[in-house]
Amino acid sequence: MVSTDRVLAFAAMSLLVIVIPGPSVLFVIGRALAHGRRTAVATAIGNVFGSYLLVVAVAVGIGSLVERSVAVYLAVKLAGAAYLVLLGVQAFRHRKELKASAIASRSAGPARGDLRTVLDGALVGVTNPKGIVFFAAVLPQFVDHSAGHVPAQMLLLGLVPITIGLVTDTLWGLTASAARTWFARSDRRLSMIGGAGGFTMIGLGLTVAVTGRAD
Repeated sequence: MVSTDRVLAFAAMSLLVIVIPGPSVLFVIGRALAHGRRTAVATAIGNVFGSYLLVVAVAVGIGSLVERSVAVYLAVKLAGAAYLVLLGVQAFRHRKELKASAIASRSAGPARGDLRTVLDGALVGVTNPKGIVFFAAVLPQFVDHSAGHVPAQMLLLGLVPITIGLVTDTLWGLTASAARTWFARSDRRLSMIGGAGGFTMIGLGLTVAVTGRAD
């Protein structure tokens, strides 16, 4: 239903977005710094569940609209591109505010059971602005409208960033839990990550604005 080249192209763009530290990644890192490996993994699992709920919402809602209207598609795409650029600018401007101690304290809270931790992660995933914009503005660009079954294509394509996100968020969490001292010794390291992520987000937003569906 979805060609291999579209899947690979979407996977490449998904990876660019996912590896940039956003609310979900920072939450996973914070839980890892505060509570360790088990909580970080459970949080990452919850994140991808929440993110896939966004995929479902786009597939059954916006997906049908963009299939029927080029104008709606263009509006969603440009709004999403502008917001990605805004997120990138904000990430770069506030990069020096990324401090390991502050992230850990915001995510600390009382220790929770695995199910509650997964639900916490799902809440962060489903309310993540970066995820909302990505699935609403970028996902529709990789759908083959001539093949029909647009919602089904979106649900299938949505599994790509979900899988990537599960792997990368888990790696972020495991790395943070194993390197608490390394993070705590230098806030400059988090600042550099935040700055690089900001520039990447700006570039991604500009790319989204100038590419996409030609019909």
